[in-house]
Amino acid sequence: MAKLYFYYSTMNAGKSTALLQAAHNYGERGMRTILYTARLDDRAGGRVASRIGISADARHFGPGRDLHAEIAAEHADAPLACVLVDEAQFLTVEHVGQLAKVVDDLDVPVLCYGLRTDFLGRLFEGSGQLLAWADNLVELKTVCHCGAKATMVVRVRGDGRVETAGAQVEIGGNDRYVPLCRRHFRHALETGSA
Repeated sequence: MAKLYFYYSTMNAGKSTALLQAAHNYGERGMRTILYTARLDDRAGGRVASRIGISADARHFGPGRDLHAEIAAEHADAPLACVLVDEAQFLTVEHVGQLAKVVDDLDVPVLCYGLRTDFLGRLFEGSGQLLAWADNLVELKTVCHCGAKATMVVRVRGDGRVETAGAQVEIGGNDRYVPLCRRHFRHALETGSA
């Protein structure tokens, strides 16, 4: 029986790498997959890309897109073994419902990879819905500068100061985001220094 999975973490935990490895494993066995990434994240030219240098072509999701209809049409043409979604925090509530329908009605597993919280410790819309609806929740781990498990992320300006306000979504990498344990996250928000 297919399931809806949510692999979540902070920055630098290897979410995209894990997604690409899963896609590779399916492909190596001759199984067909579809990869999606957020339309608004164009850092890799619309591809799913890992910081370690591997990447793969992907379709894009954004508001108003009916993922179930698109995946169902693809599955009718040639059976899909799996759907993999990168940057899942940017899914909408409707997208998560559509992906659950892919799992339930088409019996195709859906593996979503994304951040759990933003730079202020608030859930993203897609992440919150996946935490509520996914069959399996898997935390991917990375470490804070102190060696503890990093569960949060702060956004920093060019001068290294921590941002404590701003838009929830701002695309960036290591130059803008720093993974921290909760203790150092709280300290960074209070002092303005990561």
